[in-house]
Amino acid sequence: MQTLNRAGVNLAYTDAGKGGVPLLLVHGFCGNHSHLSPQFEYFRRHHRVVAVDRRGHGQSDKPEQTYTIEGFADDLAWLCREIGLYKPVVVVHSMGAIGLELAAAFPDLLSALVLLDAPFAPPPEAQMGFQQLLGGLASPAYQDVLRQTADSLIFLPTDDQQRKAQIVEGMIHVPQQVMVSAWENYLAYDEEAAAAQCWIPLLHLRSIFPANLCRLRELCPQLVTGETVGGGHFHQLEVPEQVNPMIERFLELSLSGRG
Repeated sequence: MQTLNRAGVNLAYTDAGKGGVPLLLVHGFCGNHSHLSPQFEYFRRHHRVVAVDRRGHGQSDKPEQTYTIEGFADDLAWLCREIGLYKPVVVVHSMGAIGLELAAAFPDLLSALVLLDAPFAPPPEAQMGFQQLLGGLASPAYQDVLRQTADSLIFLPTDDQQRKAQIVEGMIHVPQQVMVSAWENYLAYDEEAAAAQCWIPLLHLRSIFPANLCRLRELCPQLVTGETVGGGHFHQLEVPEQVNPMIERFLELSLSGRG
């Protein structure tokens, strides 16, 4: 991977392909760039594609600091400027708040936004579960808590078990301070306010996480939705043969004549 240094913090990314509208691939909570590998390989054939390890994750530096949605988005905007990634389509897994913040704070930066199984305005019981998870992540048993959460909420029994084990192993080794700060600030972030400022083409592909898409459409009338079958929360890895063509079709329809 390549790195760029931002004020003493190395940010890692991988960059390949050319042609067409560029794509920026952004992993979710406690993830890394490999969680969007099928999309990277598929779209690099006809597009420039950049996949990142967000600050605190993967091969990027992991300083002890506060990790906010706004900070993650600002890093991504900075990276786009530094590497000349012009008007990318941003594809975000799970933590859709990062993509919505990018669209709201940097309205001229993106061409379109794709959210992969991102929760949005979840029901009260889901919000309560998310809050309880924060307490578990802040405890000495945080790794066990994350494993149990993966077993109960993130994966389906039909998901590839070897892939699941690799994903969970990577997640539990994210520094505890990073995961607690990132999750706490994610829960505090006002996604609805950001969505109300998102005017670019928007695609949400749902799998198993709770998302109030009616509310999202009220805020973003341009919303296009899809749903995958037979994959858990990491559906972009489990069923890329469903995810990739839907993204591709969305780009064809929403970006025709743009670029």
